[in-house]
Amino acid sequence: MGRRRGVMSEGLKEELAKELGFYDVVQKEGWGGIRAKDAGNMVKRAIELAEQQLANKQ
Repeated sequence: MGRRRGVMSEGLKEELAKELGFYDVVQKEGWGGIRAKDAGNMVKRAIELAEQQLANKQ
């Protein structure tokens, strides 16, 4: 099975990393250097933002 194409843009991921305080790790080590907890928090925040956008459209 191949790798799935990313759903989040690089810009959004960078913005979330800055907001959550681990962008310095991304700059030094790349996305593979972040902790699983940080990745989970990033996904959680992205879901919150998407839900807010959907709620505003309705």
